[in-house]
Amino acid sequence: MVKRYGKQNAVNDISFQLDGGEVVGLLGPNGAGKSTTMKCIVGLLRKTSGEITIGGYDHLSVEAKKLFSFIPETPYVYDLLTVQEHLQFIAQAYGIKDWKKRGEELLEIYDLTEKSNKLGRDLSKGMKQKVSICCALLPDPQLLFFDEPMIGLDPKAIKNTKRIFKELKEAGKTILVSTHLIDSVETISDRIMILKDGNIIGNDTISNLKEQFVNEENESLEDIFLELTKDV
Repeated sequence: MVKRYGKQNAVNDISFQLDGGEVVGLLGPNGAGKSTTMKCIVGLLRKTSGEITIGGYDHLSVEAKKLFSFIPETPYVYDLLTVQEHLQFIAQAYGIKDWKKRGEELLEIYDLTEKSNKLGRDLSKGMKQKVSICCALLPDPQLLFFDEPMIGLDPKAIKNTKRIFKELKEAGKTILVSTHLIDSVETISDRIMILKDGNIIGNDTISNLKEQFVNEENESLEDIFLELTKDV
Protein backbone atom coordinates (compact mmCIF):
# COMPACT_ATOMS: atom_id res chain seq x y z
CA MET A 1 0.00 0.00 0.00
CA VAL A 2 1.12 3.51 -0.83
CA LYS A 3 -0.33 6.75 0.48
CA ARG A 4 0.96 9.92 -1.11
CA TYR A 5 0.20 13.57 -0.41
CA GLY A 6 1.21 15.41 -3.54
CA LYS A 7 4.77 14.25 -4.25
CA GLN A 8 5.38 13.23 -0.62
CA ASN A 9 4.92 9.61 0.38
CA ALA A 10 3.35 9.24 3.81
CA VAL A 11 3.39 5.44 3.50
CA ASN A 12 5.88 3.71 1.19
CA ASP A 13 4.60 0.52 -0.41
CA ILE A 14 4.21 -1.35 2.87
CA SER A 15 2.84 -4.89 3.04
CA PHE A 16 1.81 -6.97 6.04
CA GLN A 17 -0.74 -9.53 7.18
CA LEU A 18 -2.67 -9.80 10.42
CA ASP A 19 -3.59 -13.26 11.66
CA GLY A 20 -6.40 -14.42 13.91
CA GLY A 21 -5.73 -14.62 17.61
CA GLU A 22 -2.88 -12.13 17.72
CA VAL A 23 -2.31 -8.66 19.10
CA VAL A 24 0.05 -6.60 16.94
CA GLY A 25 1.64 -3.43 18.27
CA LEU A 26 2.25 -0.70 15.71
CA LEU A 27 5.08 1.56 16.87
CA GLY A 28 6.81 4.55 15.36
CA PRO A 29 7.86 8.14 16.05
CA ASN A 30 5.56 11.05 15.26
CA GLY A 31 4.96 11.29 11.53
CA ALA A 32 6.01 7.69 10.87
CA GLY A 33 2.70 6.86 9.19
CA LYS A 34 0.93 4.85 11.91
CA SER A 35 -2.38 6.70 11.90
CA THR A 36 -2.26 7.12 8.12
CA THR A 37 -1.84 3.37 7.71
CA MET A 38 -4.79 2.62 9.97
CA LYS A 39 -7.02 5.24 8.35
CA CYS A 40 -6.26 3.87 4.90
CA ILE A 41 -7.11 0.35 6.01
CA VAL A 42 -10.46 1.35 7.51
CA GLY A 43 -11.30 3.66 4.60
CA LEU A 44 -11.09 7.06 6.27
CA LEU A 45 -8.26 7.96 3.90
CA ARG A 46 -8.05 6.89 0.28
CA LYS A 47 -4.88 4.97 -0.49
CA THR A 48 -2.84 6.09 -3.51
CA SER A 49 -2.17 2.55 -4.71
CA GLY A 50 -2.09 -1.04 -3.55
CA GLU A 51 -4.59 -3.61 -2.36
CA ILE A 52 -6.18 -3.92 1.09
CA THR A 53 -8.39 -6.86 1.95
CA ILE A 54 -10.14 -7.79 5.18
CA GLY A 55 -11.43 -11.32 5.50
CA GLY A 56 -10.94 -11.77 1.77
CA TYR A 57 -13.09 -8.73 0.93
CA ASP A 58 -12.01 -5.36 -0.40
CA HIS A 59 -11.57 -3.11 2.63
CA LEU A 60 -14.18 -0.62 1.39
CA SER A 61 -16.90 -3.23 0.89
CA VAL A 62 -19.85 -3.61 3.23
CA GLU A 63 -18.78 -7.21 3.90
CA ALA A 64 -15.38 -6.03 5.14
CA LYS A 65 -16.80 -3.22 7.24
CA LYS A 66 -18.97 -5.72 9.12
CA LEU A 67 -15.82 -7.48 10.29
CA PHE A 68 -13.94 -4.64 12.02
CA SER A 69 -14.18 -1.75 14.44
CA PHE A 70 -11.94 1.32 14.62
CA ILE A 71 -11.17 3.44 17.68
CA PRO A 72 -9.48 6.69 16.58
CA GLU A 73 -6.84 8.57 18.52
CA THR A 74 -9.21 11.50 19.06
CA PRO A 75 -12.54 10.10 20.24
CA TYR A 76 -15.58 11.40 18.44
CA VAL A 77 -19.07 11.23 19.90
CA TYR A 78 -22.35 12.82 18.87
CA ASP A 79 -23.08 15.90 20.98
CA LEU A 80 -26.83 15.28 21.24
CA LEU A 81 -26.82 11.52 21.80
CA THR A 82 -26.58 10.08 25.28
CA VAL A 83 -24.08 7.35 26.11
CA GLN A 84 -26.89 4.77 25.93
CA GLU A 85 -28.09 6.14 22.59
CA HIS A 86 -24.59 5.76 21.15
CA LEU A 87 -24.78 2.03 21.86
CA GLN A 88 -28.29 1.89 20.41
CA PHE A 89 -27.10 3.64 17.26
CA ILE A 90 -24.25 1.12 16.79
CA ALA A 91 -26.60 -1.79 17.43
CA GLN A 92 -28.99 -0.55 14.77
CA ALA A 93 -26.17 0.16 12.31
CA TYR A 94 -24.82 -3.38 12.67
CA GLY A 95 -28.23 -5.04 12.91
CA ILE A 96 -27.62 -6.35 16.43
CA LYS A 97 -30.89 -7.40 18.06
CA ASP A 98 -30.03 -8.60 21.57
CA TRP A 99 -27.48 -5.95 22.48
CA LYS A 100 -28.71 -4.43 25.73
CA LYS A 101 -27.18 -6.98 28.11
CA ARG A 102 -23.77 -6.71 26.43
CA GLY A 103 -24.12 -2.93 26.36
CA GLU A 104 -24.80 -2.84 30.10
CA GLU A 105 -21.76 -5.05 30.73
CA LEU A 106 -19.51 -2.72 28.74
CA LEU A 107 -20.83 0.38 30.49
CA GLU A 108 -20.16 -1.28 33.84
CA ILE A 109 -16.62 -2.29 32.85
CA TYR A 110 -15.82 1.32 31.94
CA ASP A 111 -17.69 2.94 34.85
CA LEU A 112 -20.24 4.55 32.53
CA THR A 113 -23.42 3.07 33.99
CA GLU A 114 -24.27 6.19 35.94
CA LYS A 115 -23.37 8.31 32.90
CA SER A 116 -25.64 6.40 30.48
CA ASN A 117 -28.08 9.30 30.15
CA LYS A 118 -25.40 11.96 29.80
CA LEU A 119 -25.10 13.74 26.45
CA GLY A 120 -21.95 13.33 24.41
CA ARG A 121 -21.19 17.05 24.55
CA ASP A 122 -21.04 16.88 28.36
CA LEU A 123 -18.49 14.06 28.54
CA SER A 124 -14.82 14.49 29.38
CA LYS A 125 -12.21 13.33 26.87
CA GLY A 126 -11.58 10.19 28.92
CA MET A 127 -15.29 9.37 29.02
CA LYS A 128 -15.56 9.93 25.26
CA GLN A 129 -12.70 7.48 24.78
CA LYS A 130 -14.52 4.94 26.92
CA VAL A 131 -17.72 5.40 24.89
CA SER A 132 -15.73 4.90 21.67
CA ILE A 133 -14.28 1.65 23.00
CA CYS A 134 -17.69 0.41 24.16
CA CYS A 135 -19.19 1.17 20.76
CA ALA A 136 -16.33 -0.65 19.03
CA LEU A 137 -16.67 -3.74 21.21
CA LEU A 138 -20.46 -4.00 21.05
CA PRO A 139 -20.66 -5.65 17.57
CA ASP A 140 -18.10 -8.30 18.62
CA PRO A 141 -15.93 -7.71 15.52
CA GLN A 142 -13.29 -10.10 14.22
CA LEU A 143 -10.72 -7.32 13.80
CA LEU A 144 -10.15 -4.21 15.91
CA PHE A 145 -8.00 -1.20 15.13
CA PHE A 146 -6.98 0.86 18.16
CA ASP A 147 -5.16 4.14 17.54
CA GLU A 148 -3.61 5.21 20.87
CA PRO A 149 -6.33 3.46 22.91
CA MET A 150 -4.86 4.22 26.34
CA ILE A 151 -4.63 8.00 25.92
CA GLY A 152 -7.02 9.71 28.33
CA LEU A 153 -7.99 6.53 30.18
CA ASP A 154 -7.66 6.18 33.94
CA PRO A 155 -5.60 3.29 35.39
CA LYS A 156 -8.65 1.09 35.99
CA ALA A 157 -9.85 1.54 32.40
CA ILE A 158 -6.35 0.78 31.08
CA LYS A 159 -6.21 -2.43 33.13
CA ASN A 160 -9.66 -3.48 31.92
CA THR A 161 -8.77 -2.70 28.31
CA LYS A 162 -5.68 -4.90 28.55
CA ARG A 163 -7.81 -7.68 30.02
CA ILE A 164 -10.30 -7.32 27.17
CA PHE A 165 -7.43 -7.52 24.66
CA LYS A 166 -6.41 -10.84 26.22
CA GLU A 167 -9.98 -12.16 26.11
CA LEU A 168 -10.40 -11.11 22.48
CA LYS A 169 -7.13 -12.76 21.54
CA GLU A 170 -8.17 -16.00 23.25
CA ALA A 171 -11.43 -15.84 21.29
CA GLY A 172 -9.44 -15.74 18.04
CA LYS A 173 -9.92 -12.03 17.35
CA THR A 174 -7.23 -9.85 15.78
CA ILE A 175 -6.11 -6.52 17.25
CA LEU A 176 -3.82 -3.87 15.76
CA VAL A 177 -2.75 -1.32 18.37
CA SER A 178 -0.95 1.89 17.47
CA THR A 179 0.63 3.56 20.48
CA HIS A 180 3.52 5.59 21.86
CA LEU A 181 3.31 3.73 25.19
CA ILE A 182 5.93 1.10 24.48
CA ASP A 183 5.89 -0.46 27.94
CA SER A 184 2.13 -0.89 27.67
CA VAL A 185 2.14 -2.53 24.24
CA GLU A 186 5.02 -4.82 25.24
CA THR A 187 2.84 -6.55 27.82
CA ILE A 188 -0.05 -7.28 25.44
CA SER A 189 1.45 -7.77 21.97
CA ASP A 190 2.47 -10.99 20.25
CA ARG A 191 4.17 -9.14 17.43
CA ILE A 192 5.59 -5.66 16.90
CA MET A 193 5.70 -3.64 13.69
CA ILE A 194 7.90 -0.56 13.70
CA LEU A 195 7.33 2.23 11.19
CA LYS A 196 9.76 4.99 10.29
CA ASP A 197 9.27 7.53 7.51
CA GLY A 198 6.44 5.45 6.07
CA ASN A 199 8.48 2.23 5.93
CA ILE A 200 8.24 -0.94 8.01
CA ILE A 201 11.69 -1.33 9.54
CA GLY A 202 10.80 -4.10 11.97
CA ASN A 203 8.11 -6.78 11.99
CA ASP A 204 8.58 -9.71 14.34
CA THR A 205 7.73 -11.17 17.71
CA ILE A 206 9.10 -9.34 20.72
CA SER A 207 11.30 -12.31 21.63
CA ASN A 208 12.80 -12.44 18.13
CA LEU A 209 13.40 -8.69 18.08
CA LYS A 210 15.19 -8.92 21.42
CA GLU A 211 17.25 -11.85 20.19
CA GLN A 212 18.34 -9.84 17.16
CA PHE A 213 18.99 -6.48 18.74
CA VAL A 214 19.51 -6.78 22.50
CA ASN A 215 23.09 -6.02 23.55
CA GLU A 216 24.82 -4.27 26.42
CA GLU A 217 23.22 -0.96 25.42
CA ASN A 218 19.83 -2.29 24.28
CA GLU A 219 18.08 -4.28 26.98
CA SER A 220 14.38 -3.52 26.47
CA LEU A 221 11.86 -3.11 23.67
CA GLU A 222 12.07 0.63 24.26
CA ASP A 223 15.86 0.53 23.72
CA ILE A 224 15.41 -1.47 20.51
CA PHE A 225 12.76 0.96 19.26
CA LEU A 226 14.97 3.97 19.94
CA GLU A 227 17.93 2.31 18.25
CA LEU A 228 15.99 1.37 15.12
CA THR A 229 14.26 4.74 14.75
CA LYS A 230 17.15 7.05 15.54
CA ASP A 231 18.39 9.41 12.85
CA VAL A 232 21.81 8.36 11.63
